[in-house]
Amino acid sequence: MRPAEERRYIVDTTMRDGEQRAGLAFSVEDKIACARLMDEAGIDQIEAGTPSMGIEEQAAVYGMMQVRRRARISTWNRMSESDLRASFACRPDIIHIGVPVSDIQIVEKLRTTRADVESRMKRCVTLAREAGYTVTLGFEDASRADGAFLLHLTRQAAALGVRNVRYADTVGIAHPSRIGVDIAALAAVSPVECHVHNDLGMAVANSLESAKAGALYVDTTFLGIGERAGNCDFVQFVRAARTRFSLSVDAGEDALHRLEEAVARCLRLPGYPFSAASI
Repeated sequence: MRPAEERRYIVDTTMRDGEQRAGLAFSVEDKIACARLMDEAGIDQIEAGTPSMGIEEQAAVYGMMQVRRRARISTWNRMSESDLRASFACRPDIIHIGVPVSDIQIVEKLRTTRADVESRMKRCVTLAREAGYTVTLGFEDASRADGAFLLHLTRQAAALGVRNVRYADTVGIAHPSRIGVDIAALAAVSPVECHVHNDLGMAVANSLESAKAGALYVDTTFLGIGERAGNCDFVQFVRAARTRFSLSVDAGEDALHRLEEAVARCLRLPGYPFSAASI
């Protein structure tokens, strides 16, 4: 076992961000069965979905809560009281709140200002914390955000009692050399989670560099599925990271491959991709 300071935690977002891959739509039953597999594999946290999407999503989240034994279940929410209320009804372990942080997102998507984003963030965190929840914040489009503003929000989050902030490379433009610097700056203030996309083929490399720079939590999806080019591949990350960090997932190569195949069948994923694990 590696020293505690080298421990890293996997947050699997197959059922939330992974489902954004074009052509995918998981059933409630598929999601619950998949969550059971992930829990048994030792994954630390499962991002189960977005309850504000409706009854089926809420049923899936609730079902995952019933079958998991150890993994913590989180839900994704916008900076919206109605989103938070929908999540509260599911009683997850963790409330995750997305916070657009780049000026492109703030102005073009939200049609608002940095000050308003900060105010809304504080209100939502306070609401969830007062309801008794562990809260995490997701800094959307962090790789295009102003560094000083990102650091300011991170300090505010820490003061509000947020467990960790998520650095999201939403549009997949980060390089290992850049993301390491960004993560290290935030990690000096708060525990950090990294969430990267594979548009430039560097999702695993960026996740490893983030972990090396101090990110305690790393987001993955099975088979690397996700929006556009996908996310950090769970099996590839585990295989690469276990030589440097202590992980709760300790399955051998054969077991990892079987798990990957089982999840692919469970979620009815088309075109099971070729990878080193297939050899």
